[in-house]
Formats: sequence, C-alpha cells, structure tokens
Amino acid sequence: MQVLQVQLEVGPDPAEVGRARRWARSRLAGSGIAADEPVAETLILLISELVTNAVVHTGCPAVLRMLLPGVPASEPGTVRVEVADRSARPPRQRHAERDETNGRGLELVDGLADRWGWQHEGSGKRIWCEVDRCEAPPPARGAAFRHPAHEGVALGVH
Repeated sequence: MQVLQVQLEVGPDPAEVGRARRWARSRLAGSGIAADEPVAETLILLISELVTNAVVHTGCPAVLRMLLPGVPASEPGTVRVEVADRSARPPRQRHAERDETNGRGLELVDGLADRWGWQHEGSGKRIWCEVDRCEAPPPARGAAFRHPAHEGVALGVH
C-alpha cells in the first residue's frame, strides 16, 4: 500500500493551531477520509493537542507531518501524525486536577491514539501518534455512533 506524506510548517503563535486543524481537515478529505468519519474527528483532536503543545510549551516553530494510507481510502490503514519542534525538552504527561483548565493534552493523546511516543530529532524532538483506520459497518439507521477510542473520554466546551 502506498503512503502519502504531507507536512505543514507551523509558526510559534497559538493562532497557528487553528490553521493546522484546517490544513489537516483538507488533507484528510483529499486522501478520502471524510470529515464526518470518527477517525477524522479523532485525528483533528490529536493534531490540535500536539500542535498546541509544541507552540505553547516550546515557543518555537514546529513541523506537522501526516502519513496517510494510500488509495483506495476505503481500505483499513494507519494514519501517523508527527509534530517536530526545536526544543530538546521531553514531553511530560501531567495528571490535571478536575478544576484545572490545562494539562490534559498528552492524556488525550494517550487515550485516543492507538500508539504514541517521542524521540530526539537533531537538536529537538518529534512526538508522534498513530490511529488505525478500521473497516466498520455503517451504524444502523437512526443509531448514534461513537468511536471506541472516545469511550471514557469526557470533553467539555467552555
């Protein structure tokens, strides 16, 4: 199976996170992963968290890279997301208290991704995660569908 690799340079500005999400949505759609697929929603959330961490915690530019399964897009495959930055400081997973508004990024990554990790890259690092895109029968008419990776994860909108 072919793999398509795309990347985006992200500036050290929190506003870049929204640009990265829009860019990722368009690349996913271009690879045949529909915006309403649960895997697309999961990937956008993962990208948002990893890019936010890179921009906010390092203050450095970063590179967002996606490795997408090739055509036909209807077949199962793995989507890999990588964010490389210039900070050698390792990522640190926190366990935020209930009333804290920050500190859950890597917990979300750990809960939503099938695999994730990090490695040193040059003078910086690369954090990566992978999501397996499985074939699933469409939900029954009128039934709500919930991606298994979202079970047990509560997200709030403020």
